Amino acid sequence: MSDLATEVRGGIYPQSEYLAQLAAVIRAQDSYGTWDGKTDADLLADYIVTAEERRDMPIIADPEPEVLDRIEKFYDAIGLLLEKRSGIMATQMSRISHEGFGRVVLIAGRLVVISKHLRDVHRFGFTSFEKLAEAGEKLTSEAAAMIAAHPEAARA
Repeated sequence: MSDLATEVRGGIYPQSEYLAQLAAVIRAQDSYGTWDGKTDADLLADYIVTAEERRDMPIIADPEPEVLDRIEKFYDAIGLLLEKRSGIMATQMSRISHEGFGRVVLIAGRLVVISKHLRDVHRFGFTSFEKLAEAGEKLTSEAAAMIAAHPEAARA
């Protein structure tokens, strides 16, 4: 049997403040306790899209509601982690067309701390939990740096 056959989907689950926050965002919507027995890795498995899965996806496709929800939660977790780190509440707003193109902004006060253009959102995902954690941590750090550079706008 090859190594690929025994490799766990998403790879090793790293210790990450961002992944913990993202799992908390997902768990917050489980009002009936359905996911209580699931691990954080189980909850975040939908964020993993292997290279083979990405190749199998059509180049042009309409994004599924589940994918749009996943994107929203991804940025919600960044906003909540940013609030924990800076004390400034940040909210995401997204506008994504039925063709899978759009934009996400994260706003703290009057300050736009993240502005990200999205395309091919039907393919949204990461090759591993490590890449997912890195992306969330990087965006959170960039947003925190923006708040540090412009604190007066963020507190307004």
